[in-house]
Amino acid sequence: MMKISGSTRKQNVFRILLGLLILGFAVVGIVRTCTVAISPSKDLEDGSLVILSGNDDSSENERQALIDVWNKLNPENKARIEELPSDADAQHAEMVARAQSDDADIDIYNLDVTWTAEFAEEGWIRQLDEDLVDASGFLRAPLETCRWNGSLWGLPFNADAGLLYYRADVGIEELPNTWGQIIDIIDRVFDTRQDPRLEAGYTGQLANYEGLTVNALEAMAAANGGGDVVRDGKVIVPPEVMQQGLERLRPKGGEPEIVLRESLAYDEAKSTQAFREGRVIFMRNWPLAYRSLASAGHPVEFDVAPLPGGTVLGGQNLAVAEHSEEPNAARELIKFLTNERSQQILFERGGFAATRAVVYADKDVIERYPYADELLDSIESAARPRPVDPQYAQFSEVLRTSADAFLRRGVPLPPDFVSQLEAALEGRVPR
Repeated sequence: MMKISGSTRKQNVFRILLGLLILGFAVVGIVRTCTVAISPSKDLEDGSLVILSGNDDSSENERQALIDVWNKLNPENKARIEELPSDADAQHAEMVARAQSDDADIDIYNLDVTWTAEFAEEGWIRQLDEDLVDASGFLRAPLETCRWNGSLWGLPFNADAGLLYYRADVGIEELPNTWGQIIDIIDRVFDTRQDPRLEAGYTGQLANYEGLTVNALEAMAAANGGGDVVRDGKVIVPPEVMQQGLERLRPKGGEPEIVLRESLAYDEAKSTQAFREGRVIFMRNWPLAYRSLASAGHPVEFDVAPLPGGTVLGGQNLAVAEHSEEPNAARELIKFLTNERSQQILFERGGFAATRAVVYADKDVIERYPYADELLDSIESAARPRPVDPQYAQFSEVLRTSADAFLRRGVPLPPDFVSQLEAALEGRVPR
């Protein structure tokens, strides 16, 4: 039994722990491990906490499970998650509207990694005092998305890196390292006609939302041999190469169909469903899809590999709202949700890629997710951040508007496409 000090609040925690053990509370392991990390302080303001977040897409609602534990241990600071629509663009619009309205009811924003700079620059979130927050132990790349202008504005809640999901039951003998090899495998599989369910070779997230920006940036980078598309506010990939990358994602008809045409309307969930139904050989998706596929009643046999050409770094960061009336309590809740044990629970049981390196060495995680090493390597080495800029939302809209026109109707990228992207990052595109 862990040692607990004699303060009244910690005695209450001790009594709660005993009660949970007696009741067989489902996540008692979280409680035992995380109590020390909470470190109740007399400096915490009393009052409830609200986290504004997108939907919890985990299979067992693990984020809420952690909040339940926090609430048991912190009755003076009970928290709840206010969920927004699953569409990333709708989430961004709603969060911006709430931030601009000085909504004091919001204490913590669960931000996409690309929004942190914007919310920091606009003064909608509070800078974290690094003397009060231990940032050691986090993976380098996710932690860097929490910084803007040399300061720390949040802590990484979950990481993300695109993976190549593939059918393991259609005779793929060697994993592809290039797009050309993907096409060769598609041709060979369709030549043998092994599965009548197959309609095309590949699917991704190509609907006109942030998912298209991600898929487009990955394809553009791969066509350029990997690496960044934008660096220090400047587009470093030639426009003709960017279009070559998009060409790979454009459904063209033919036999076999390389890219499933319905992908032009797909987000993460819809592409996962198409893969689950056996309609494609390959799918680009985030790690969360692995848990969904593995827990399905009758899934196709599948495995994952690194995405050829590299991937975009994804994920979410937790940040304290500027107008929170309980900022110290909100900071402690963020520390709790991002500590090592919470990160293990979110990955092992929920499928959210952890932001701490130690989690990837856990035997239970490795047993459930044999690809953990590859995912860690993708996050730390292969994943490239999208432009870290307060104007990222405008950049994304400009990019995907032209990408959508090209994929759907074959409209070439505008002659001034590079100038448009750079103008967006400089804030010279009207909202």
